[in-house]
Amino acid sequence: MEHQQRSAGRLSPSSDTEDMTMLLAPRLAYFAGVARTEHVTRAAQELEVPQSTLSRAMARLEQDLGVDLFARHGRTVSLTPAGRTFLTSVERALAEIRRAADEVRADADPTTGKVAFGFLHTMGAETVPGLLHAFRADHPRIRFSLVQNYGEAMIEKLRAGELDLCLTSPVPDAPDLVARRLDEQKLRLVVPADHPLATRRRIRLAEAADETFVTLEPGYGLRRITDDLCKEAGFKPRIAFEGEEAETLRGLVAAGLGVALLPPPAFPRPGVAELTVTAPRAAREIGVAWLDGHPDTPPVAAFKKFLLSRRGNLLPT
Repeated sequence: MEHQQRSAGRLSPSSDTEDMTMLLAPRLAYFAGVARTEHVTRAAQELEVPQSTLSRAMARLEQDLGVDLFARHGRTVSLTPAGRTFLTSVERALAEIRRAADEVRADADPTTGKVAFGFLHTMGAETVPGLLHAFRADHPRIRFSLVQNYGEAMIEKLRAGELDLCLTSPVPDAPDLVARRLDEQKLRLVVPADHPLATRRRIRLAEAADETFVTLEPGYGLRRITDDLCKEAGFKPRIAFEGEEAETLRGLVAAGLGVALLPPPAFPRPGVAELTVTAPRAAREIGVAWLDGHPDTPPVAAFKKFLLSRRGNLLPT
């Protein structure tokens, strides 16, 4: 007579969940195969394992769980109520594993795989669309997961495995990252169109020492560059507004709320004048970064090679 509960089970209800998972996981496909065929010999043939191995695996599975999953009828078996309950969850788990395996294989496919690519907000209107258009001329079916964010946030996503590559500024210098300088982008002093300085074409940054600045929030690379340039020019900027996006800052400048150091806009913005800064040298380096030692899938390797080939020619002219 079959007993639904096995008192000699190796694991008690209070056993560690992770230990239970490690014990059960290798045997789930075997269990599903036996449950599907209701015959150990046929299941062993389908699974291409020795029958003795399969029988031992099922006996050990029942012992680990502490319940009978099968009722034995000579050479055939049938699921007990506990076995039917277990099978429902096992089939869901195996289907999820198959789905995950299919997904990672698809993402790594050289022709149709996926690249998780991060970039600065200021590069989203023109630079990145142009890069993707050029890359897909030779790789038309590679897919992209695109993330716009500020530099420090993208570095954290790289470290968390959420990004494969990112375009950022300043170029990071960290032992766990690999970074390559790709290009340089000049910064301009942006002033309201009716500002006394708006008639100028060039300016030394020190001449703006008494101005009120609008700038990005701390943590953004452009904010750090702004602070460093102002310090080099001999003053600490008086900041009235902090934002998260360069074009929003341009809008604030156009409204007469301050001046800003910004990269060139994708499209001319009315209401502002953009002055070339002659001293100190106002520019930011743009680079690509990735996690050191992180193996590349073929699509990531192809896109990385493409980006590195654009050194000195990354930004639109």
